[in-house]
Amino acid sequence: MRSRFDEQLTRLNAEIIDMGTLIEHAIEESVQALSSRDVVRARKVIALDRDVDQKEREVENQCLKLLLQQQPVARDLRFISAALKMITDMERIGDQAADVAEIVTMLDGGHEGEFTQIQEMGGETIKMVRGAIDAFVRRDLTLAEWVIAMDDKVDGLFVAAKDALIELLRRDTNAGVLALDLLMIAKYLERIGDHAVNIAEWVVFAITGVHKEN
Repeated sequence: MRSRFDEQLTRLNAEIIDMGTLIEHAIEESVQALSSRDVVRARKVIALDRDVDQKEREVENQCLKLLLQQQPVARDLRFISAALKMITDMERIGDQAADVAEIVTMLDGGHEGEFTQIQEMGGETIKMVRGAIDAFVRRDLTLAEWVIAMDDKVDGLFVAAKDALIELLRRDTNAGVLALDLLMIAKYLERIGDHAVNIAEWVVFAITGVHKEN
């Protein structure tokens, strides 16, 4: 019985890794679409969100079956509980990557220089998402804590991007639509960073049994 349960846990672990690969790809592609103003690429990210949603449903069903059909010990229960929480944040990362891509398909032209800080922000959030997933895969407490600490950097970049967009509006009052679109992209990236932190905190819980909120 235990060997079958261990097999199911291994399969659950693999499914979460697959979902992590999907969201990493989604955020990377959305940032690249922004950098190159590639509408075709952006539309592929939007379509990819359906795959992320489907994977979330599959992982959730696996978790519930393990909880209902088996009697997990405390360590396994922590892992399954953390997995249920993590996939919610992972699904939202997929949503927000798609939101970024949606805006890219409608961006006005001009002022390409204003993208620099937001692109840097995108690069840092990609590192956070990748780090959170890798921390889960490797059960790496140090890496999870690094992701949590990175949130301050991304928040700082968001403030800097917002200030730069305010300055853009001072220079060019006709850039209002573009500035608002870029601000929304920056906000979505900041939220992706927050979700990466949440994932990392649940990794910490899975390893130690302690969650930040407790």
